[in-house]
Amino acid sequence: MYKADLMIENKGVCMAELSEKVQGIKAEFQDKIDQVSDLKTLEELRVAYVGKKGQVKVLMGTLRDIKDPDVKRAAAVEFNKLREYVEGNLDENRRRIENVEYDRQIEAETVDMTMPGRTHETGARHPLSDIETECMEILRMLGFEYVDGPEIETPAHNFDVLNIPEYHPARDMQDTFWLENDLLLRSHTTTVQARVLESRHDLPIKIVSPGKVYRNEAVDATHLACFHQFEGLCVDKGIRFTDLKGTIEHVIRSIFGSNWQVRFKPKFYPYTEPSVGMDISEKVTSGEPKWITIGGAGMVHPQVFRNLGHDPEQVSGFAFGMGISRMVSMRHGLDHIKTLYEGDLRVHQAVAHKRFEM
Repeated sequence: MYKADLMIENKGVCMAELSEKVQGIKAEFQDKIDQVSDLKTLEELRVAYVGKKGQVKVLMGTLRDIKDPDVKRAAAVEFNKLREYVEGNLDENRRRIENVEYDRQIEAETVDMTMPGRTHETGARHPLSDIETECMEILRMLGFEYVDGPEIETPAHNFDVLNIPEYHPARDMQDTFWLENDLLLRSHTTTVQARVLESRHDLPIKIVSPGKVYRNEAVDATHLACFHQFEGLCVDKGIRFTDLKGTIEHVIRSIFGSNWQVRFKPKFYPYTEPSVGMDISEKVTSGEPKWITIGGAGMVHPQVFRNLGHDPEQVSGFAFGMGISRMVSMRHGLDHIKTLYEGDLRVHQAVAHKRFEM
């Protein structure tokens, strides 16, 4: 390698020696740059030759040691030509390497427009959430408001204030899961109605309280240990049983269509009197309709009003509860409601897009 620090030290040096050293550095540089194939190596070569401590810079710094002005002038011309040659080659090779890398990137990122596209499946709400939202919107237009409540309850709100004392057989019908400190998982969302009646005394009171409830019972095609309810309460002066029937029929026909019908049958619930069970069925032109029970309803029991601080002589009201899991099953023709809780996206998507076939 030709080192600039071995350059001219006195004015007796001739131009032939300077030219030889310049040509040596030039040849060495050309040999190295011909082997460069990436920008990192090219940058290292630039620093080695035209950087602050590069060979060309050091060589030009030796001009101060040349005493003869004619030799100094000629050497400066040679050194500048060498610097321009090195910098020109560096720039040219930088463009060459950048073009090569750009072409390589274009080739790697090329998209074949003839290939099939990648589609994204359309999402949808869970069928239970979907029908719950529909019920809520329908009742909101009738003046009802949404109210939520705790799923971990006290026996008082789940049973006692709702006219289900400890000795009452209805406690066996609604056997639930008991927790520590005499707490339990609510067996119905009627607990929310009890809390609202306990805390509010301004009329009217019109609420809906959807949510999960729990029953300690065997799981079969139409029963689950955990399922969803959608309950409503309307309390005011002069509320009648006909108001209850009209509200339920309006909700069912708004959800299912005008070709669906509601059947009310006598039922017993400790917290309503009179009480009815609610069945729904699609109208058929021949044969017997297939009825399925979707919930219960009734006029709020006078004792419940008293337990929660209201005078049954001054106010009246109705309450209803609907099993939206069964409503989804009826709407889409599902044989087993537990398929809605198993997390099978194929079932959920099929129901959501109304393409489910049993």
